[in-house]
Amino acid sequence: MLSKTDLAGIEISLSDVVTTVEGAYRTLHAGQSDNPRKLTVKPQDGHSVSYAMLGRDGSRNVVAIKTSYKHGLDKGREEQHYYTTLTLYDDVSGLPVAVMDCSRVGSLRTPAVSALLARECAAPGARTALVIGTGTQGRLALPFLLTTLPDLDRLMLFGTHAEGIAAVRERLRAHFPDRDAETVTDLRTAASDADIIVATAGAHTPAALEAGWLKPGALSVLVGHGLAPSTLHQADRVIATSEAQMNVTGTDMADADGKLPPVDTEFPPVLAGITAGRRSPQERIFAYNSGLVVTDIALGHRFAQLALAQGLGTEVPLWQ
Repeated sequence: MLSKTDLAGIEISLSDVVTTVEGAYRTLHAGQSDNPRKLTVKPQDGHSVSYAMLGRDGSRNVVAIKTSYKHGLDKGREEQHYYTTLTLYDDVSGLPVAVMDCSRVGSLRTPAVSALLARECAAPGARTALVIGTGTQGRLALPFLLTTLPDLDRLMLFGTHAEGIAAVRERLRAHFPDRDAETVTDLRTAASDADIIVATAGAHTPAALEAGWLKPGALSVLVGHGLAPSTLHQADRVIATSEAQMNVTGTDMADADGKLPPVDTEFPPVLAGITAGRRSPQERIFAYNSGLVVTDIALGHRFAQLALAQGLGTEVPLWQ
């Protein structure tokens, strides 16, 4: 059993995370892994949502189940509860490996995917990035972007919580001591300057960046909230980590008829070099970043390996 405290003590570099996540995508595209569509349960009043995701990593020979439960979605951030777990099984020996809190895995995996999307889909010579949101997903967005795109020279941040803004800047300096983020309040002006926008805000954000604010060649990556539906429907090219998951979890981006546009390509074949992420420097690209359980499996297994090496965790006779 690996608790949140156990996992917090494990050192892992951003480049290690990126390499692990990228490997999971490549293995999936090669047909060696399985990533079925997630199951979702949500009450009619929308106060909670839960997900179950089953998958198999063919390169690691690991099967895993991830569960995610959010409660209090009708309340403020301080009253919300979020629990997520990952259970790993060795598909060679048939034995369970670990049960772990999955919050740190998710907080690393998601911005790593956004950074890979930026590396593959940003316009040539992209130098300016804007992050919308200062919650869990926003706090590592900029460090991961600098990991895959070290030539970025202007970093902008839009947030509505002072403590969140401070946390983003602190996390950025922890990984890149010589860098800082410019806090912006005029989202429209900031968007018109940004080559890359990563929207990670929560559901109650006032931010709703419109397609008309984007410069030619801009890449918009949606993780949480902060982009208006027009950025999707008016995009020159639409990319998703998974079109099936986008159709399940991206319904808030639907048009007046409740429809989402078709995806031009999914991201795994882009990483594999089979399809193009970007076809021209001028096209505006919308990318939908929904978590694939194969990336949780790969990163969770990496953490389990590091934990075993460091003697962390508690062995329990759960099935004895």
